[in-house]
Amino acid sequence: MNGISPWAAAAASELAGAEQAIYTHSTGSYHFKILNTSDAVWIVAEMPGSAKMAFRAVFGAGSSLEINRIKENDRGVELWLSSEAGTFETNISFEEGGVPVLRYTTTLRPEKDLYIPFWPRDILITTKNGKAENTTGQIHASQWGTRSGFIYLSMTRPKSGTVLYLQNLTAINDYCEQTETSLSDSVGGNWPELGFALPVANHKPIRAGKKVIINDAFVAFENKVPETEPEMIGSYLDLLARIYLCFPVPETKYEPWPEVLDQGLKDLIDSPGCWTQVAGHQYFNAYVSDYNTPPEIMVQLAVLLPLLDYVEWSKRDLEVMKTIKEGLPAFFDEKLGTITRWLPAAENKLEGEEEQKQLGVMDSWYLHHPLLNLSRLALKGDKVCEKLFVDSLDYAIKVAQHFKYQWPVFYKMDTLEIIKAETAEGMGGEKDVAGIYAHVMLQAWELTKENRYLNEAEKAAETLQGMGFQIFYQANNTAFTAGALLRLFKITGKTLYLNLSYMCLAGIFRNTQLWDCNYGYGKNFPTFFALFPLNDAPYTAAYEEQEVFCAFHDYLKHAEDVDILPSVRLLIAEYIRFLVNRAAFYYPTKLPKDMLEEKPKIGELDPNLWIALEDLQDGWLKSGTVGQEVYGAGNAFGILPRHYLQVPGEEFLIYIDYPTIGFTARRGKNIHFSILGDERLTCRMMIIGTGSGKLPAFEVIGSSLNEPLIANEVKAGCLEFTINGNQQITIRWPNHKKQSSPHR
Repeated sequence: MNGISPWAAAAASELAGAEQAIYTHSTGSYHFKILNTSDAVWIVAEMPGSAKMAFRAVFGAGSSLEINRIKENDRGVELWLSSEAGTFETNISFEEGGVPVLRYTTTLRPEKDLYIPFWPRDILITTKNGKAENTTGQIHASQWGTRSGFIYLSMTRPKSGTVLYLQNLTAINDYCEQTETSLSDSVGGNWPELGFALPVANHKPIRAGKKVIINDAFVAFENKVPETEPEMIGSYLDLLARIYLCFPVPETKYEPWPEVLDQGLKDLIDSPGCWTQVAGHQYFNAYVSDYNTPPEIMVQLAVLLPLLDYVEWSKRDLEVMKTIKEGLPAFFDEKLGTITRWLPAAENKLEGEEEQKQLGVMDSWYLHHPLLNLSRLALKGDKVCEKLFVDSLDYAIKVAQHFKYQWPVFYKMDTLEIIKAETAEGMGGEKDVAGIYAHVMLQAWELTKENRYLNEAEKAAETLQGMGFQIFYQANNTAFTAGALLRLFKITGKTLYLNLSYMCLAGIFRNTQLWDCNYGYGKNFPTFFALFPLNDAPYTAAYEEQEVFCAFHDYLKHAEDVDILPSVRLLIAEYIRFLVNRAAFYYPTKLPKDMLEEKPKIGELDPNLWIALEDLQDGWLKSGTVGQEVYGAGNAFGILPRHYLQVPGEEFLIYIDYPTIGFTARRGKNIHFSILGDERLTCRMMIIGTGSGKLPAFEVIGSSLNEPLIANEVKAGCLEFTINGNQQITIRWPNHKKQSSPHR
């Protein structure tokens, strides 16, 4: 039996004895009743297998509730109630379909200023006869910190099904702004009392007479309990996409990324704080004005690869790339037979103030990330990078086999002595390193055609089984792992690898923030669909987001001929769309100076420099507390080549905030490409003039359309279209010198 609180015991007792329902609704195998108890309104879902899940839509906080009005509509019912605390409005609706979705939204208008010293969670799970303590289940995952306000669970006694609960925390912003509280860890609980609870407000009240939303919950129901890890992961992704289609998402705005890139490139090259010099070579600092830490190979390559993307797109020649490449061979340690994290010529700067900042200590992922980037350059024909990569492979394999493909956090490079075994007690080491190692081995196999590397990739990948959501250690490495596993599936045909790639994606989406923080400093930057860099990080970070963005594009490219889950296509496309909308706000130049940390942990913070902050924090905290990360400079260089399509010989660009494939354009010919994502959602397409002349009259045809799309002229020289995902697009235009008809 489970222990329960007095509030849960009282609620269960009242629910068991509740009289006739106010309202009922049935869909599929689910039957819903709305019940009014002494101080609450409950939505009771009668589940298959004789279980009940009760959702507290209204809580009177100990005072009796009086129903003043009931109004049914075609989707559910609205209730108006009053109590000593104030008046409540609650709107309860149901989305029909194979997977039903319940939504309840509740507003409170207080009669007087109210402090909230306690608020119960809004889910109570009981048996058919109302016994909360006789139920058991499994919580697969739930909110941590300021990530999405969700809980994903299965009911196992009685065996009744699986539920994904997602609170629209954006709606609770006004409550937090008034009370100066945070929505961190607001969804959770202990079985059988789960769900959302208003943050405790002891210092500032919610004001009398002002309406405030206190709950906006979405619940998706599935009438089976997953028996295997792939079933559990697949169900999570499908339920999340199902709710997402009903979920209120914020509007996005176009960000002029070509202008952002020009500013960032200038500051990256010209700012002295971005550079240091060792033994006649220039190297990027990890953080602006951090001269106390030796140069790192990861930092050099994390900037070089996005620059290469941009150069291949723009056909520009950047001298800075030559500068970076010239310094790379100095990172190779002949004695160890591998590249090292720190530049050997400057390693004496290390003072050991942190475990990884000691001579000869390697953070497990730091070996493989540079190898991955070196392999990308090698596959493009760079012989210097190919030699560094190939010459380091035997060492990487030796380490992998020594640790049996389960890497610790820190180890000594020469002896392989473990310095730190686990990320936290009982949590194991860096679990997704096996995946990025598999990615490195696949790159080696592609480069050399030696099957021993493919065998190593498979050995490492197989160790990922059973990790579930815990696969996620660091966002970008988990995303690289997902891509490697998809490639392994395509090479071998083994479904195991496709399922493991979904597991990685589930770990990533579990660490996103599906709400906009609009309290405190959070009002100054968008946060919807932001991704946290580590599984326990309290902030989002530019570098990891940029690399996940690129990895997701790569994943969809490899999935072009694979029948992947529709939910995966939907969620990846939406993450990309919102990243393109949000990423510019990592630049301190886009933010008010009063929200920036004056003395960051590392280096200096220059609010006028177009170099990204490491960290964007919760709304009540200042951002940039870690520093300005030079290695996070790749955002703009990654976005431009993937979202701005060029037409040879024409003075316009085509911008799309969704991922695309198959772009073909020749001078004087029609343009063709496919938009990815889901046809039930829309994206923004713009045609942006780059010359002094007037744009021609375009005709935009989609494969799902019966007639051309009509454009909105958003500013001089720019046209904007709203287009559904998952379709082919054709753009036609006549000779604009002879054409004067309106844009279509």
